[in-house]
Amino acid sequence: MDFSIIADSFGLYIQGLKTTLQLVFISLAIGLSMAVPLAVFRTSKNRLISGPVRAYVYFFRGTPLLVQMFIIYYGLGQFEIVRTSFLWVFLKEAYVCALLAFTLNTAAYTTEIIRGGIAGTPIGEIEAAKSVGMSRGLMFRRIILPGAFRRALPAYSNEVIFMLHGSSLASVITIIDITGAARIVNSRYYSPYEAFLTAAVFYMAITFTLVWLFKKLEHRWYAHLRPQEHSAAAAA
Repeated sequence: MDFSIIADSFGLYIQGLKTTLQLVFISLAIGLSMAVPLAVFRTSKNRLISGPVRAYVYFFRGTPLLVQMFIIYYGLGQFEIVRTSFLWVFLKEAYVCALLAFTLNTAAYTTEIIRGGIAGTPIGEIEAAKSVGMSRGLMFRRIILPGAFRRALPAYSNEVIFMLHGSSLASVITIIDITGAARIVNSRYYSPYEAFLTAAVFYMAITFTLVWLFKKLEHRWYAHLRPQEHSAAAAA
């Protein structure tokens, strides 16, 4: 293994790391903000409200992320109405197209994750909220959504990891992320082992950091479910 190749290309990997983190966390932030209201609409009994959300979720969960990115990056430019609109200023950029594809994809998955959390709300909590006169909106803000977020956290942590790994597809449309940096290094030195092994180490480091952060968050959010060791010791 030639470590000099890695050392010479380290700056390029750092550039790719910054791009990867930007794409992943911006898309996750926007996707989560979209997913919360969409999940609420998804649970509606009115099909005019839940139907469009259901169709959106099924489309983006039922098709590969790479295909979605190709549709946005290559497909939208075929329409004259898109090329002549103000949106073309943004959609002609590969970075924006990748960000849009990632956002719509993760929003669909997160919508279904939060919907599952909402559906798992104990009926007793809902009845108790109704008994004290809470409106539906107040019930969602104080009872249903906080509980749904706690129940959805393990599944959402997996979605964040999947989004990180899926972001490697951005290199296919000329974006220099971590994988894009590895492809450039490979083309320069014809050393796929060094190039892609280094990329793998970067992805693993980010993944383990995210896992650690979510474990800390779960430890804090589920504190009320842990045995009260100090209380038990005091009682003894």
